[in-house]
Amino acid sequence: MAFIEETGFGSDGHGEEDENYFISMTDMMVGILFIFIIMLMVFALNFKQQTDVSEDRFERLEEARRQAEIVADRLDILKEQVQVELQQLDKSEQVRSAMLQDIRARLVAQGLDVQIDLANGVLRLTEDAVRFEPSNADLDVTAADNVRKISLVLREVLPMYAACATSVNACGGISTATSVETVFIEGHTDVTGRDDSNWQLSTQRAVNTYRVMTEAQPLLRELINRAGREIISVSGYSSTRPVKDESNKAAWDTNRRIDLRFVMEVDDSERLKEVLALTDQMEGQLFELRSAIDAADVP
Repeated sequence: MAFIEETGFGSDGHGEEDENYFISMTDMMVGILFIFIIMLMVFALNFKQQTDVSEDRFERLEEARRQAEIVADRLDILKEQVQVELQQLDKSEQVRSAMLQDIRARLVAQGLDVQIDLANGVLRLTEDAVRFEPSNADLDVTAADNVRKISLVLREVLPMYAACATSVNACGGISTATSVETVFIEGHTDVTGRDDSNWQLSTQRAVNTYRVMTEAQPLLRELINRAGREIISVSGYSSTRPVKDESNKAAWDTNRRIDLRFVMEVDDSERLKEVLALTDQMEGQLFELRSAIDAADVP
């Protein structure tokens, strides 16, 4: 009993102090654990939010990538279509060149001096074939006879390159995709005389040539393009498109002339080339977009 009294917790106060110490330590540990749990919860919540943001960002990047691939596929289809059109244009130019060379060969066989510009589709009737006197739109006897020879050759050749005609069996077997849209009879003057008079004069020269042609070969007016309009037409350019720029009589004689300009149904090469260049630029932009998406992607 004495032992208990001597060593008891309640006899000298050490037991209460020790008990209070352990209680304080427990409370502190519980508090630290509680703080740790709170910190862990905050970390978990932040991690979840960051994960949600990453997943949302990833989904948006994936959608952007899908859209880019769709646009790229459409561009590929468009480029294929443009390439087909350009191939058709190349074929059209080849057909026009063959037609002009055929016409020229037939006219040369009849003794007519003509020139051809294959790049622009022009058959040029030189002053030896159709000559105009200064300030005059009338065809003299020789010029009128030569125009009739030209109209006969056009009558023989053009039906093979026309889309259709109003008369039966007037068209040849050429594909309508490479047919003639218009043949412009273009009148020109030299630089002498008043400009306002030269416009009327050049147009009148074209009109007079047209009349002689169609009177000699009425079938030429029956040839129509895919739009159902007559192929043969007229235009006047005054002195704005000279063959020679020299200021002398020889140049003026050359510039007073008639050109026949052949326009094919698919003469849109420049526009298609611009579209093709635009698609190339868009492909470059798409490549940059894909690179940016890949760089911002979440591993």
